[in-house]
Amino acid sequence: MNDDIRDQLEEAERTFEGSPGTVEEGLDVDDAELVQLRRACRLLEVGSNLLDQGYYTVVIESAFVAIERTIQFRLIHDGAMSAAEVISSHQRLYQRGAEIGLYDDVFGEDLAELWNRNRTKTYYRLGIATKEQAEAMYRLADDIHRDLVDMTRVSHECLCRG
Repeated sequence: MNDDIRDQLEEAERTFEGSPGTVEEGLDVDDAELVQLRRACRLLEVGSNLLDQGYYTVVIESAFVAIERTIQFRLIHDGAMSAAEVISSHQRLYQRGAEIGLYDDVFGEDLAELWNRNRTKTYYRLGIATKEQAEAMYRLADDIHRDLVDMTRVSHECLCRG
């Protein structure tokens, strides 16, 4: 890599190490569960906007991540996960959701299988994302989000409701 790119890498690293700068509007909350909730809201919002513009791969990706952020929100909200805990396995995150009763085991397994078979394929361009896939994934993510958020005492904190 040339020196300019190396300098840019170092600058990017410094921005993550330094004190916070301008925080994204709506995410300026201290509560970890609300951060996850609102991240999911933002991902759904951008997914909706990009779907209209034909960016199907990005919509599919944001839908999967919105589902995971929503599940993580509920795990923290329900006391089944600490704010500092990191679940890096998609399958394990879906399993944890089933373990606490957010949905049944079969649904959790189906989510994991959907991720394993299809997300990787479209993300790494082993398959080409289609409008129909993006629309279906967006609807799934939005419905999961609404269902899991609506049953909480903090549903009014959802940015999707605004």
